[in-house]
Amino acid sequence: MREPVARLDDLTRQASVADPDGVAVRTDRGDSLTFAELERRVGGCATRIRSLAGGPGAVVAITSVLHPDFAVAYFGALRAGNVVVPVNPLLRAEGLARLVAASGAGLVLTTPEIAEQLGDGVPALDLGDRALWDAEPSADVPAAGPDDVASVHFTSGTTGAPKGVRQTHRNLAVNAAQTVHAHGLDSSSVTLNHLPTYHPMHLNSALFAGAEQVLATDPDLAASLRTANEARATRYYSLPMRLSRLAVRPDLADLRLETVEAVFSGGSALPVPAARALGEHFGIPVLQGYGLAETAPMTHCGSRTRPKEGSCGPPVPLTECRIVDLTTGKALGSGERGEIQVRGPQLMKGYLGEPDGAALDSEGWFATGDVGQVDEDGCLFVVDRLKDVFKCDNWLVSPQEIERVLLGHPDVTDCAVVDHPDRFSGGVAAALVVTRSGEGQETLDAIAADVNSGLPYYQHIRHIRAVDEIARSGGGKIRRQDLRRLFDDLIATGD
Repeated sequence: MREPVARLDDLTRQASVADPDGVAVRTDRGDSLTFAELERRVGGCATRIRSLAGGPGAVVAITSVLHPDFAVAYFGALRAGNVVVPVNPLLRAEGLARLVAASGAGLVLTTPEIAEQLGDGVPALDLGDRALWDAEPSADVPAAGPDDVASVHFTSGTTGAPKGVRQTHRNLAVNAAQTVHAHGLDSSSVTLNHLPTYHPMHLNSALFAGAEQVLATDPDLAASLRTANEARATRYYSLPMRLSRLAVRPDLADLRLETVEAVFSGGSALPVPAARALGEHFGIPVLQGYGLAETAPMTHCGSRTRPKEGSCGPPVPLTECRIVDLTTGKALGSGERGEIQVRGPQLMKGYLGEPDGAALDSEGWFATGDVGQVDEDGCLFVVDRLKDVFKCDNWLVSPQEIERVLLGHPDVTDCAVVDHPDRFSGGVAAALVVTRSGEGQETLDAIAADVNSGLPYYQHIRHIRAVDEIARSGGGKIRRQDLRRLFDDLIATGD
């Protein structure tokens, strides 16, 4: 594995020196930047952000739209010595305001539509405004050490409450190098991202390799394959739900990938039948990885030369993994199921509001909250999740967040939300509600429609049923496992 950069924004500087005229990033709509142009804009953006956000350490939230503008703002904020908070552009006003408040962001770089939702509380600028980067780069670059926080990534913890993960320059730079090694990237690679938003993992790794990035913004699967062929892409990145839908398309037999050597899926489990169907059709490995925001994010990746069905592959370089007993914490052997724990230089500095290293044990191990097993070759198989949160279309969904909105509905007196299996999305929200009046399906559907109007699509309630009461423990906690079984019974009986 190549030595990582010392600070993350060195990625654009390093790539610009190595290949100034090479294409750094382009979209299927014609927007493009060379490595030299990207570095120039990053420098100008840093000058502008320093004048607006304040000194080193100030927090800047940036909407992670799938466009070169995000790359400019992301590295521009880092060059200015600021801490970046990537923002999901699908968040509605309330969720966005909570994230900005929790992060302490003093500036938001976003789209005009999202800026309008924020109101006048925090200064917000148009991410696509030329004035954001069209300034003279400053020769005075604030110092940033490898262990300084570069980014805060918000995720959901075991209880469903959002947690801010503090990722350092070292965490993210090391993981970029680990990803380049695991994915087999170099300066001749062309990576195609068919993702709904810009994930810094793919941004950082492509820049570290000096590889061209192609952003496929059209959600249509066939269109993304055409873009991959036109760009002569060598790596194709997508989501499990999109690949699952591709695998059952009636026109799959007519679709081709001409130059792609491997398909990579991440964020949640890719069903084995879908991976098998696509691998056999395209004649290339279809691989999945494993990781969390706390690991910046990747710890495992399927092997391009020795793929295993259903496996997330072995640990990436410098990373250790062990399986421990759920009750005793004792390390288990190959083939035994327990909680997945990981250790490595990509592990976060800590959560917002907590001391450094507080989430790790005395030996530096991080407990993921996932259940899995490791085979004799060290390949990881994720079996289940311990957490109440679940993923829909690769987005992490907190049942408690949906419940808070449900309880604000005038016709709902109590409720619980659980995940229900979905063939393509992985899981979708299912609600059990106690109503004030009327339990007909028409009434329930109206409640769901009202609630969904204020939530991003992946949090939408897809199934809703009425119950007399919500089962809780003696301490008042919802028994989600019992409620999942109850909901399954209601679906099975047609109630």
